[in-house]
Parts: sequence; structure tokens; C-alpha cells
Amino acid sequence: MGVLLASLLFILGNLSADKPAITFEQLAQAAVASKQQAVQQPANPQDQQKGSEANSQPSADSFVKQDPQPEAPIVKGIYSTANSAGGAKLNSLIKLIDETDLNSIVIDLKDDFGYITFDTDNPKLKSYGSSKKIIPDIHQLMDTLKQHNIYPIARIVAFKDTVLAKKRPDLSFVNPDGSLWNNGKKPNPDSFVNPYMQEVWEYNVEVAKEAAKLGFKEIQFDYVRFPEGFEKKADKLKYSSDDRKRIQVVSDFVKYAREQLNPLGVRTSVDIFGYAASVPAAEGIGQDFNAISKYVDVICPMVYPSHYSAGWFGSKVPDTEPYKTINGAMIDTHKKLEAIGAYKPIIRPWIQDFTASWLPVHITYGKKEVEAQIRALEDNHIQQFLLWNATNRYTPGVNYERADQSRDKS
Repeated sequence: MGVLLASLLFILGNLSADKPAITFEQLAQAAVASKQQAVQQPANPQDQQKGSEANSQPSADSFVKQDPQPEAPIVKGIYSTANSAGGAKLNSLIKLIDETDLNSIVIDLKDDFGYITFDTDNPKLKSYGSSKKIIPDIHQLMDTLKQHNIYPIARIVAFKDTVLAKKRPDLSFVNPDGSLWNNGKKPNPDSFVNPYMQEVWEYNVEVAKEAAKLGFKEIQFDYVRFPEGFEKKADKLKYSSDDRKRIQVVSDFVKYAREQLNPLGVRTSVDIFGYAASVPAAEGIGQDFNAISKYVDVICPMVYPSHYSAGWFGSKVPDTEPYKTINGAMIDTHKKLEAIGAYKPIIRPWIQDFTASWLPVHITYGKKEVEAQIRALEDNHIQQFLLWNATNRYTPGVNYERADQSRDKS
């Protein structure tokens, strides 16, 4: 597939994990953004010295990426909202994990609105007034997960943060008329905080440190980017910035976060759209697959077949061919990461356990489709995965080990 076609299909904006909204304007934005190349700036906002290129390879004897969780299991996990983790649904999620080869759960500790979902006595965090006690007793939750030998991962939505943006417009993006910018998404528009702001970095990492103290083994950052189509808004909005390119700002945050969290013995991971491994960097939103991957312990590409448009990996409707789509995505992922050598992180994709009923042509996802994705991962030497279902309703009866080779790979 040519770069132009891939670029047109690379929508890193309004796609949500459970229901994407794609417009022609976004297609055009993606095509323009994908032509731009990442320019590496200093590796730390406090460091004035020039850093090395994002894709440069360290010599084998000069760098070894140390895993802060060397005894961690081969993670096979599910996603849980804070509401599910703090309510009755937790029992069914634990039962699923106990009775299968699943062993991990990703829980929202800072959610898509920006709420810290547990009660904290941390004075730094309390000063922002962003806590909402969605999980009634976080300590009891952690005890329960430990009793069931479940590997806990804390999901922290980083720069999409409507709560903090409304409280602190100086940390966000402001329209020319002085009003707070939002993306106009209905029914609840989202606002982002500014990745250039060191205070925003420290705030998110402080939440991560609290998660580590609670016993979470890994911190997974999501929405590690600027707002969708930002390159069209940048010259009109009012916000603080410096000489760094947006790609450098985002990768600098990831590097800073890992440097802060690694001494605490927790892994740092980042969610990123699967498209990013197949096309050039998107300067508009500041995401570059390798620039981010270089500084994380685990990279989590979201390779849901429903999020690939017609033509990807030779499939007319990728959603109807889960094996073929995941196989192609993983081939591209391995190829992309070759450029960073010893910096290559663990690859742990998010895969689809939901039916994309909003697509004009789609199939119902169930046991066969989930297992086909797992086979595709293992055929590409990837044993770890996370299952996404926004409502936390997972397909029963799935064999999470390698599926029967004799079955149809579609």
C-alpha cells in the first residue's frame, strides 16, 4: 500500500476505542500530517544540550533497557472502567480471570474526563480538586486483586483532561475570544491540557506515583498527544510553548515519566493507535511510534480490526478478517521498531472484543474472532495482549492460549 493511501487512512484524532467518528476533514489532516518528518530536539525540557536522533541505534554494549518488573508474567489482560472495578461487576471480571489464562486487569485511575477515580490524601493532588471517589475503597480493591494473583495496571489518561482544563485554562488551550477550546464532540466536548507545560507532566506523574504506592505494577498512559487536527488550530489558539517540535514534547514527557517511575519498580507503558506503526509520524498531534517506543517498557498499539479502513493489508473489510488484519499490523510493528535497536520495548497490543455495529459492513465478534487475533499475535512471536471492550463485557469460552491451527484464519 502506498504511503499516500496509508496516510489518508491514518486517523489519530476522533477515533475512540469503542466508536470512531471519521470525517473527510480528518482524512485530509492526516494526509498532510503524515508527510511531516519528526525532528528531534533536546531529550529533556531542562536540558539545553542536543539529543540524539529518535531513531538512532545505541551500540549493543552501550545500552540495555532494564525492565523494572523482570518477574512480571506474560500479560494477558482485560480493561475495566473505574465504575466496574469499584462495583459489583468486579466479581464477574475476577471470575473470568480466575477461570481462564488471563492474568491482568487495566483499571482507570485517571479517566477520560480527567477525574482521579479514587480518594487520595496526597496534598499535591488534592490541591487540583480533580478527585472523584468512583472506586469506593481503593485499598480493598488492591487487596482483592492480590488475593487472586492478578497483575494490576493503572490506566492514566494524560493530556485529554477536561476537568483540569476547565479548572486551569492556563494549562490548556484558549480560543481567541478567551474561551476554553474544546473539540466540539457531542454530547460531551473534550478539552486537552497542554503537553508543553511542565506542571501538566508533574501532575500526571504524581498520579502515577500514587498508583505505584497503591501496588500497581505498571502505569499505562493513554492520550499521550495533542488534540486531533492540532496543526490547523495551533496558530489561532493561545497557549504556552517553546522551541521544541510537538513530537519532541510528547516523547520528552514519556522519557520524563519513565525516569520518575522506573526507580519505584513499576513499568511505564503507552497506548498508541496501531496505524502509527504503518505510516510516517504525525507531527500535528505529536505522535511518533518509535520516538515514544524508545522510552517505554511496554508499547500498546491499538490494532482493532474495526479501526482499519478498506484496503489495509489487502483486506476489503479489515473488520471481517481479524487474523489477516492483526497479522499485517504486527509485521509492520516489528519492522518499525527495528530502527531503535536495543530500545525496543515489549509489544503488547490491544485487540478487539466488541462488535463494531456502527460500520456499514461488519461481523459479530465472538470466540472465533478473538481467538483469530490471538493466533495472529503468536504467529508474529507476540504472546502478550489486552482485550478492549468499553462496557467490560467479554466473550465467554475463549481459549486465550494459542488456538487450534487447523481452524480458519479469518
